[in-house]
Amino acid sequence: MSDRGSGLADIPADKLPRHLAIIMDGNGRWAQQRGLLRTSGHDAGAKTIRTVTTECARLGLEQLTLYAFSHENWKRPQREIDYLMRLLKRFLIGERPTLAENDVRLTAIGRLDSLPDAARAALDETIALSADNGGLNLCLALSYGARAELVDAFRVLGTRIAAGELAPEDIDEALISASLYQPGRDPDLLVRTAGEMRVSNFLLWQISYTELHVTDACWPDFDVAELHAALRAYATRTRKYGGLVDAPRDAVGP
Repeated sequence: MSDRGSGLADIPADKLPRHLAIIMDGNGRWAQQRGLLRTSGHDAGAKTIRTVTTECARLGLEQLTLYAFSHENWKRPQREIDYLMRLLKRFLIGERPTLAENDVRLTAIGRLDSLPDAARAALDETIALSADNGGLNLCLALSYGARAELVDAFRVLGTRIAAGELAPEDIDEALISASLYQPGRDPDLLVRTAGEMRVSNFLLWQISYTELHVTDACWPDFDVAELHAALRAYATRTRKYGGLVDAPRDAVGP
């Protein structure tokens, strides 16, 4: 049971997103504005993950998907990549008590074999330790790119066709969705921090009808109040999925 006794008590549960996805942007900008090293921004951003995850679990959301490290991020300076991978390992190990206390299950999507051995081992162990938790699914997108995900899905389908298990005409949207890294409910709401107006190769298939919310706050400043503001904005939306809601008959013709 969720306890929404503070912050969003006036919002009906069915008006909250079941699946929230976030593009966590602005760590470097946040640090630069304060005259700090970029690594300080990444450290602060890791703390924000705990804050947002804990609140989403309290509110009773089903899934929180965080864009943690993109496939394109491997192009960054090696020194920064090395730091991010060490930070990832520390985060995965250090957050195990928080995951347990909040009944959060950790999962991950992306080309995970690209991760360094130490980070991958910490990821696999944390996933295993939290596998029986029945609350929020915290999904980290690591070494993730949406186009790469689609390529990998089509390779799986192509292999099945070559093996005679599948005919090309059998492929439909449902089958493609089922072949993605983590089949399931598409995000209801996508939040992007730091004011950038793009989706950056994140969940391109899954966000076809996802509601969008952009905030100028950099990720380290994305606190509970910012989260609540995004959820409140979502609660006012009318999701049409390409159709019409309560349209007068003469508005659409006979």
